[in-house]
Amino acid sequence: MESRHLVLLILTPFVLVFIYAAWHEYSRFKREGASSYGLTYDPETNTTSVGTLPDPDEGFDPEEFNPEDTPAPDEIASASPASDHKEQDTKS
Repeated sequence: MESRHLVLLILTPFVLVFIYAAWHEYSRFKREGASSYGLTYDPETNTTSVGTLPDPDEGFDPEEFNPEDTPAPDEIASASPASDHKEQDTKS
């Protein structure tokens, strides 16, 4: 196999993904118009993600984030049963 065929074979998936992403963003632009992207914070899951921002909403600013205001993981997690967790490992 010639080296140029190998290069073409390696680059083809990346080019196809780029073309698909550009087409997807262009079709979204035609449907919804221009939008701004930013970092948004979800307090329920205590995570951030990059995505389109609603018009009145501003992006999450990491400089303004105070970790003391977030609930502890044990407060968020559902109450675990009081039973012994090793019970499920024993066979009867």
